[in-house]
Amino acid sequence: MPLRVHEFDWPDRAVIGTVGPPGARTFYLQVRSGTRVMCVALEKQQSDLLAEKIDEILDQLITVEGNPFSVPSGTPPELVDNDQLDAVEEDFRIGAINLGWDPTTAQVVIEAYPLSDVEVDADDVVQMPDEDGIPETEILVLRMPVGTARAFAKRTREIVGAGRPACPLCGYPVDLDGHTCTLPED
Repeated sequence: MPLRVHEFDWPDRAVIGTVGPPGARTFYLQVRSGTRVMCVALEKQQSDLLAEKIDEILDQLITVEGNPFSVPSGTPPELVDNDQLDAVEEDFRIGAINLGWDPTTAQVVIEAYPLSDVEVDADDVVQMPDEDGIPETEILVLRMPVGTARAFAKRTREIVGAGRPACPLCGYPVDLDGHTCTLPED
């Protein structure tokens, strides 16, 4: 079974962005290294949780005596990326994400696995047929230095927060054409 790994070490760009209006947005994780671009779709909640967990890792690392990995407490200004996504061609939709830390390179590591029509265990890898009909395992592996990871998390939180406003009473999103509040019964 062939393994197709889309690996991006020290990418030129790694961002979460959206296509579509609030309420109908599609979220994408887009990575670029030189002319090579990969774009994978994911859910808003996956994006939000990914940013939260990246910040947790970085906040934990910054407390190590002497900050040996030079983790910034905020986003370095030179790494702020507010540009739109490059042309979007979806490579696959993310089903599972692994997040980790590589102390040998001082990088946050994201592994993204495609969504499958079949239920799989966390240790299983999704199989996709290649052009010969032989099942192929496909994953995206992204390694980001600490400053880039901090900027990635900040932008992701801003993108997630730029959607429809939440109803102050029930917390559900308010649509452009109105909102019927469904308060919980006492």
